Amino acid sequence: MGSFSIWHWLIVLAIVVLVFGTRRLRGAGGDLGAAVKNFKSSMREGEAEADKHAAELTAQAKPAPQPQPAPSRDEHS
Repeated sequence: MGSFSIWHWLIVLAIVVLVFGTRRLRGAGGDLGAAVKNFKSSMREGEAEADKHAAELTAQAKPAPQPQPAPSRDEHS
């Protein structure tokens, strides 16, 4: 069993158009396009919010304390 030829896909497309009609398919395509557009927009907003949150966390983080040198022992004391 090999892959389907172009003729198989054209017959499947013709059956789908006959069953659902062009108006319904056009509406489904428009709905799918709007869903993809909204998804991309939400992803951009989510990335911007994550970057803002990361910047706030970085600004709030306290720098690590610097180690103090050990006092030297004076042998003459």
